Amino acid sequence: MGEKKKKIVKTIKVDVDKCNGCRACELICSAFHAEPKYSSNNPARSRVRVVRHPLRDIYVPVYAGDYAPAECMGRDQYTIDGKEYEECAFCRASCPSRDAFKEPDSGLPVKCDMCESDPELEEPMCVQWCLNDALIYEEREEEVEEDAVAQQEEVEVGLEALANKYGLQNIMDAVARLSKKD
Repeated sequence: MGEKKKKIVKTIKVDVDKCNGCRACELICSAFHAEPKYSSNNPARSRVRVVRHPLRDIYVPVYAGDYAPAECMGRDQYTIDGKEYEECAFCRASCPSRDAFKEPDSGLPVKCDMCESDPELEEPMCVQWCLNDALIYEEREEEVEEDAVAQQEEVEVGLEALANKYGLQNIMDAVARLSKKD
């Protein structure tokens, strides 16, 4: 059994009643994650998507969550203001059954990183750029069990995706080169 540790959990709370569908969150997120940073804008690179139905004034921001290695069994339908949506539209996972939340160049799954690669930011860019305060950044402290197995599974999923794309030998060669640098 794992050891209990205190951990800061960072989340983005979504107030769908305040979202007007401007998609500024998508634009800034895709620019933030461009290489080099802010050099381009490709909404497919964004870690947040706005599910839209403008004629009925429905906008639901959904940000990327964990990778799901298998398709889920949930195929529920949701009816919002008379329009039917599939459960997948609101799912935060990157999975084999859809292209949402996958890096467009590599096909690797992406997850919201709360813009932590820039230590000067106090909150994620999508929250800063949301003019209607539909996205609210929250931090809370929780006691969690450290799960080395889950971390290992994440590493294996990433390596498997890279090996499928570039070949196992290329990945092994890259790891060998990186280990020689140390």
